[in-house]
Amino acid sequence: MSIQKAVQRTMAVLVIVLVSLCWKSGDSPVLAQEPAQENELCFTCHTNPDLAIEFPDGTSLNAHVSRETYNNSVHGQEGMTCGGCHPDHRDYPHAEVKDPHSRTYTLALNETCLECHPDQAERVQDSIHTRFFNEGKTETAVCVDCHGAHGTVSLSKARIDIAVTCRKCHSDIYDEYSQSAHYKALVEEGNTDVPTCVDCHGVHSIEDPTTARFRLMSPNLCGGCHADKELMGKYDVSTDVFETYVADFHGSTVTLFEKQSPDAPTNKAVCYDCHGAHAIRAVDDPESSVIKENLLVTCQKCHPDATANFPDSWTSHYQPTFDKQPLVSAVNWFYRIVIPATIGFMGLYVVIDGSRRIRNKFRKK
Repeated sequence: MSIQKAVQRTMAVLVIVLVSLCWKSGDSPVLAQEPAQENELCFTCHTNPDLAIEFPDGTSLNAHVSRETYNNSVHGQEGMTCGGCHPDHRDYPHAEVKDPHSRTYTLALNETCLECHPDQAERVQDSIHTRFFNEGKTETAVCVDCHGAHGTVSLSKARIDIAVTCRKCHSDIYDEYSQSAHYKALVEEGNTDVPTCVDCHGVHSIEDPTTARFRLMSPNLCGGCHADKELMGKYDVSTDVFETYVADFHGSTVTLFEKQSPDAPTNKAVCYDCHGAHAIRAVDDPESSVIKENLLVTCQKCHPDATANFPDSWTSHYQPTFDKQPLVSAVNWFYRIVIPATIGFMGLYVVIDGSRRIRNKFRKK
């Protein structure tokens, strides 16, 4: 042990003795009731960076708490006391920790979160995390794994760091996401308008992304941003991206399945089949899966017999115009004129014919 650590531990013991003498006499002194006073007494020992809880299986849990970090957290700002989350440790000396290992201790404390946050507790019951946890996978993320134990901040402040939090369990997906246009805008440029993990997967009621239902609903997730004219207008991005997808042969089928058979699988392409699920690159990125040079390979994932001219049959996410797609545009205008004209003519014919029949009927009378 270094001399520095020996001195720190000696000082910690002296502080504990002094604190004990300052408390009320008795076998088990109770912490002060004023939040600031109670927390300061806890900080007396827990600001020691070497403080740790040792468990029978050899694991340990760092018990160091930064005064600044806690005071700046949402709990600290609301004046919550340490004893609010650690009721078994209000007394000093603290009760012996009987948990066999560190994870059991964490899971027991996690129940405290659910007591104060019933709405989130209810939503999390439907998540993929809870399903795995109920299957016995205790390493599955619980509240403190995502929000932290003492430095919990609001969602608006945490947006830029959310992907890093998810990375603790989903490192491969994080590596993909870090190549995306969304990541570069969010993390590197600090633009909080772009999506991060929770915008697509949810915060607490996180669905299983491998189900047919999630797949069918995924265009709506993309549409949440790409169909928002006000949001897209800020970045000069056309909302035709979403509208043209819903109107084309892929989107029409997916929309039909979504409304009538949301749990039935379909082989029609959704947004992430073409653009990627996490490594969504800008359309001018040379490695983008939808850039013209790479588009045929992308189409061949579903259409293996597609030839070089196959992608030319698609007008991309643009409304066809006479300048770029004259034939498609002409067909569209043909139907825009002929269909209303036909229906209008038939409607007029029915009205004229009906009125003539009525007049003839009254003449006979």
